[in-house]
Amino acid sequence: MRLDGIIAFVTVVDCGSINEAARQLRLSKSTVSERLSELEHALGARLLNRNSRQFALTEDGMALLDRARRIVAETAEAREDLARRRGAVSGPLRIAVPRAFGDLHLGPILYDFMSRHPDVTVTADFDDRISDLAPAFDALVRIAPTPLPKLAVEHLTISHRTLVAAPSYLDQHGRPETVDQLEHHKAIHYMDRGPDDWSFKAEIERVVARVTPRLRVTSCYAMRDAAIAGLGIAWLPTFHSYQAIKAGTLDMLDIGVDADVTPITIAYQRGPAPSARLRALIDHLKHAFGHPPYWDDGLIIPGRVSNT
Repeated sequence: MRLDGIIAFVTVVDCGSINEAARQLRLSKSTVSERLSELEHALGARLLNRNSRQFALTEDGMALLDRARRIVAETAEAREDLARRRGAVSGPLRIAVPRAFGDLHLGPILYDFMSRHPDVTVTADFDDRISDLAPAFDALVRIAPTPLPKLAVEHLTISHRTLVAAPSYLDQHGRPETVDQLEHHKAIHYMDRGPDDWSFKAEIERVVARVTPRLRVTSCYAMRDAAIAGLGIAWLPTFHSYQAIKAGTLDMLDIGVDADVTPITIAYQRGPAPSARLRALIDHLKHAFGHPPYWDDGLIIPGRVSNT
């Protein structure tokens, strides 16, 4: 009975499909299926009833699952104990990161981290669809106001989101100074957020700007570029817009509300201390991002800013 078969079995069950397990394990679907079949042959038991779209655990599969999870966890823990004994920052790291943030900021920092620790190998999935820590990842970088209660979470830095528009747009349509005035402007919206996305904290309550979008997209890059082109007002994290703001192609707008602040965190499984390589990465990210983050250096963020 091989360990890779047990890992495949646990990952398929936790992911809910062979296709997703193959993606998480960075293997082909056929390889994952082969490892499952080899495990079933070695045990002399069918663990999953499966077809091309779905699977169901058999009674034998349910009986094995908890023990299989312990085997996978204890193997990982043993590997990390040996690494800590050697004081070695080495081995594989698998992290998930929001796509645009990874492209703009985590990538360059990650390359520096890897140059400092040449024995670490990294798999980094830049994907906005990942919202929870899948079994194939050691850690998940999140930009979200709510924690994941079942995971250990460490604060890395903060993200400010501000309204921005091109000087050419403001010259033509005027500069809004209140939430109510936003209703008369053209908006650039992120498609995956709802109509109440433009919700601002004013004094002790939150107020919503009912703005009709002129453009709706699923890319913050496209939002930024559309704003630079003068198509309307966008509400963007400063880690997307800071270069355009400093270059003068976008202006931040002050509508008399508190600055929007969201924590940037890294989440990982609770339990034993994180591996030496994950601990090294977390410390490297904290130092590289800074608090407040380097991309806010020199920016005057409108409204009151919390150091969340």
